[in-house]
Formats: sequence, structure tokens, C-alpha cells
Amino acid sequence: MKVLIPLVAIAAAALPATASAQLVGTYRVRAGLGAQAIPKWIGAKSDEVTPYWTFSVAKGDKPFNFGAPGDSAGIGLIDSHGFSAGPVVRLSQGRKDKDVGEPLGKVSRGVEVGGFAQFYPIESIRIRGELRKAFGGHKGLAGFVGADQIWRDGDKYTVSIGPRVYYGDARYDRAYFGVTPEAALATGLPQYRPGGGFNAVGATAGVQYAIGHNWGLFGYARYKRFIGDAKRSPIIEELGSRDQFSVGLGISRTFTIKL
Repeated sequence: MKVLIPLVAIAAAALPATASAQLVGTYRVRAGLGAQAIPKWIGAKSDEVTPYWTFSVAKGDKPFNFGAPGDSAGIGLIDSHGFSAGPVVRLSQGRKDKDVGEPLGKVSRGVEVGGFAQFYPIESIRIRGELRKAFGGHKGLAGFVGADQIWRDGDKYTVSIGPRVYYGDARYDRAYFGVTPEAALATGLPQYRPGGGFNAVGATAGVQYAIGHNWGLFGYARYKRFIGDAKRSPIIEELGSRDQFSVGLGISRTFTIKL
């Protein structure tokens, strides 16, 4: 936190006086780290364990904003009457031949940049959509639309669950589900050139639970089932699985800083 305070102070000083004045005050920062089991590659039968983290900031005594597992990191630049929107960023998942066990061709990790929009028709229901463009990696467009039922008591606990529909354009689907002529010759799989569209449906559940004043637990469970061109991919039919499961658990710590 010694590094965070000066950085926030410098950013505040660089803003116009009115905006900088709005930043002055007490903030609570909740940071957490844990582990998650996710498919080793998109469509894989087997899992790998990777880091799982969370980070939230709230001013004063205001509760932390709700965020569902799977939401990209973002900032709400528009926030009015239950509607908010803004930019988001996340890393895309890569794939290596050694992970698959076949020379399908490497898909590098990339950075996806885009935007989100969400709306609360009532306090306990959130509807959210994201669309992101990848720089590096699959180089395509990816996103989702989903809804969440939310139960919470301030920052004491938050529980959510809801459906998801996932989208990927032709570049996205060809990177993860397509079989090029070269890959077909090397693996014996038939050539496959998907066209993009909605590629999976599923559901996501999340929980955040406070232990005392500063510590907490957080976790999630996610299920996805491939549909459309993704479902018909020889990679999924021969080497992977239509059903994808992920689960994560971590511990968080809340800090207080003053500007």
C-alpha cells in the first residue's frame, strides 16, 4: 500500500481542481489472491491450476460495487439511473501444441480491449454485455451477454448466479476451433473453417464472504457448453469436450487509505 498511495495522489494532482477535490477522502481497497482450476486450453478435457485474483475500490463507507466472476477489468465512465458503461481489458487464453498433444498450431496470449454496458432493472438483478477486440492472440472479437441474480448484505456477503451466452467472430472461432490444411495434414483431423457467432452457453455463480473486519473469502464456479460452429469442431469432437468447468477460491484483505 505504500506504493499505491503516492500513485493515487499523483493521479489526483494531475486532474483539474474540481475533479481532484472529488477524489480526496478515505478509500477502502479490497485485494485478494487464490487459485482456480480452468480448462488447459479452450475446449480441453483436462484442467490446469492458475492464479485467481480480485481487486476493488470503494470510497468511504460505500459498499464495494458488484462484479461477477468472468467480468473483465473495467471502469464505468457512464453511471446513471442503474445504467453504466465504460472500457474493459483482459488477457485472452493461449494454446500450445504440447498442451493439446497434437500440432494444431499455437495460439498466443493476447490483450482484449473493448467496452461493457450493464443495467440494473431492480437492485438485485444485473444485465451485462461485453464486446472486446484482441490485439495479439486470436485477433478477433469476443464477448458475452449475461444476467445475474444477486443476494447481498453490504460487504458482509455477496452471492450471485446467472446465465451467460458467449460470442466470437470468425477470427476467434478459427483460432480456437478451426483446423487449417496444414494442421489437418499433421494431425489427421478433417479441415474445418468455422464462421463465427454464438459459440457457448452456460452459467456462472460467485460468492464473497467477509471474515471479520478486514479479511474475506471469495470464489466462483462456471459451466460452459459449446454450441454452433464450436460444437461441430473436430478439435472439440476428437480432442476436447463440449462441456467446460471452472472453479476458483481465494482469500482477500481490505486496506484503508486516505488522500
